[in-house]
Amino acid sequence: MRSILVCLLALPMSSLPAQTPDTLRDPSALRLPAVEVIGQADGLSRVPGSGVVLGRAALQVGRPVTLTEVLRMAPGVNIRDEEGLSLRPNIGIRGLSPTRSTTVLLLEDGIPFTLAPYGDNASYYHPAFERFDRVEVLKGSGQILFGPRTVGGVINYVTPAIPEHPAGRVELTGGSRGYTNARLRFGGTWSGAGLMVDVGRKHADGSRVAVGSTLLDGTVKAAMSLGERQSLVLKGGYHRERSQVTYSGLTEAEWATDPFANPFRNDSMLLDRAGFSGTHRAELGTAITLTTAGYAYGITRHWWRQSSSSAERPNDASDPNCGGMANLNTTCGNQGRLRSYQVIGLEPRLRADFAQGTHQLDAGVRIHYEVQDREQVNGAFPLARTAGPSTDANSGIAEDNLRTNSAIAAFAQHRVSAGRWGVTGGLRLERIWFERVNRRPTASDPRGIRGETSLTELIPGVGVTYLARSDVTLFAGVHRGFAPPRTEDIISNNTGDVVELDAERSWNYEAGLRTRLGDGVSAEATVFAMDFSNQIIPASVAGGTGATLTSAGRTMHQGVELAVAASARERWGWRHDLSLSVAYTWLPVAEFRGERFAFIGTGGSDVVDKVYADQDAGGTRTRVSVTGNRLPYAPRNLLTTALGWTAPAGPELRIEAVHIASQFGDPVNSLITVSDGQQGPVPAVTLWNVAANWFVPALNVTLFGSVKNVLDEAYIVDRTRGLLPGTPRWAQVGASHSF
Repeated sequence: MRSILVCLLALPMSSLPAQTPDTLRDPSALRLPAVEVIGQADGLSRVPGSGVVLGRAALQVGRPVTLTEVLRMAPGVNIRDEEGLSLRPNIGIRGLSPTRSTTVLLLEDGIPFTLAPYGDNASYYHPAFERFDRVEVLKGSGQILFGPRTVGGVINYVTPAIPEHPAGRVELTGGSRGYTNARLRFGGTWSGAGLMVDVGRKHADGSRVAVGSTLLDGTVKAAMSLGERQSLVLKGGYHRERSQVTYSGLTEAEWATDPFANPFRNDSMLLDRAGFSGTHRAELGTAITLTTAGYAYGITRHWWRQSSSSAERPNDASDPNCGGMANLNTTCGNQGRLRSYQVIGLEPRLRADFAQGTHQLDAGVRIHYEVQDREQVNGAFPLARTAGPSTDANSGIAEDNLRTNSAIAAFAQHRVSAGRWGVTGGLRLERIWFERVNRRPTASDPRGIRGETSLTELIPGVGVTYLARSDVTLFAGVHRGFAPPRTEDIISNNTGDVVELDAERSWNYEAGLRTRLGDGVSAEATVFAMDFSNQIIPASVAGGTGATLTSAGRTMHQGVELAVAASARERWGWRHDLSLSVAYTWLPVAEFRGERFAFIGTGGSDVVDKVYADQDAGGTRTRVSVTGNRLPYAPRNLLTTALGWTAPAGPELRIEAVHIASQFGDPVNSLITVSDGQQGPVPAVTLWNVAANWFVPALNVTLFGSVKNVLDEAYIVDRTRGLLPGTPRWAQVGASHSF
């Protein structure tokens, strides 16, 4: 199977016969290919579900410093920071676990970019949001056109189009916490061909002492006409991260002394990513378009750290040279979690509009292949970056794994319009092959242990829209939610057998309305329910947290989302504009259903069903029922609201308030904390941010400044691996010049 996939992926993109003379068009008028989830904001009228397009206000006006600030403007999205720069964002949608964004499908220009989309969908890498022109967030039944994850939603980051005439922009920003950010973009179109270059460098201290990151990224995008009805976009990019950052949070005692402390000052993250994609567009007549995307990328992610959680102090305490925290920065060793990933895929998509636009068909196929090469190398001293002597029980190579995934997906969606009604039905088929090889020799097999399995899933969805008035659209939909398990969770490392961790499956329902109340006022309100037959959550009560996933069984999510945007200038023609935006989520239900239990105590935490409730090895832990408990990291209320003022020429001011309701940090819903900080509540917090912009026409320069967390709140964002703080007060100033 693997050889077949590799051969198919190596095929060149399709080319089409030349068009007849009567179909000739101006070759300089490039119709650039793109795979979009929604398109521009007006594209929502055709979407059979809820969604939002975040544009200039989200990406520029509020002067966001992190991706967290951007995505909080989308209702239903809960994003949890980690190190202070959103380099490894934790994104959850509608009460789903935000840990490593594993329940969300992340795309750039319609192409996946996570480490291994089928085998390890973790967001250890995320592109710089400053590169993007807009962000599309889709949560309804229309997301089955994009896979393999359809449980929560799709987030697609769209890069800017190549300008028609040569143009560019340079932006420089500096601020507190060592913050510097420099970015240059330049591009243009000449004789039917376009080129754009985008490069940036960012540095900042993180949200804790002795945490900081330096990022370098560059993208080159080229477009060309291949005749009158064909065009091609090629894009290549490189991303480099060098961070001093730890994986472990604080204990309760450490938090009480200093919430921003960091005992693990020798930990570091080294990440490099190089990627390439090509997207070909061909117009097959007047109503049919074929868009073919090919992509390939490689990622290396080396994280050297002395602890994985606050319960491990340090992670090789049995070593006589590592007698607890006292020797942490002198003789105590560390662990190198060394990872490399290679991903390649090909995806042609066909769109056909026929019968005077009353029928629209979207169909396509994806062929995808990915490899994970994983090692754990234990060093013998704090700054070691190679394996220690094999004679030391806590040194040497502790893990040597090769994991591969092959996948073929087919999908089709047909929209029928009849008068005020629109009905959209879709179907997606996912076929996935998993393979895991433990390359460490054993007494029984010196070649190591190998296991493999496969999974097939059929994912249906249907949605209905009704144009109640010219400015009011009602919508409703239902679709199957699906997300495959990680390769490491479905195949045992020690035996090669298939283990009991099923795929995530749910039925997702929603109904709502979109309206434009005259010029300048728009709103969307959605009622949703997600009924999981099996949800995967982190086993987050005690040891092994953040790395161990478990089947949580049946869960239920129910809530309401509201998005409002208003502009006085557009509504009443005011010279001074007052603008308001609101993103609100109410999640009254996010709970375990069925007979579910948790084991608490030494040896970690597992959420299990009745069948396994008495199988606690060693009997060292306490069994607690969690049926009816609220899911961890599922706040009942999320609110982001921003008020803006813009003068006729020059100044622009924006004030933003972000409220995150209290959450539980574990499935037991503990209200009492434990010493390691991994169990207990996460209190509610309200954050205030301000930003100002001033455009100077004579210089064609925009001056700007912002202050984040104006009141300098010290608040908890996570307990998964111990207590992690949110970013303290942070100020920036800068300037951008367009030319």
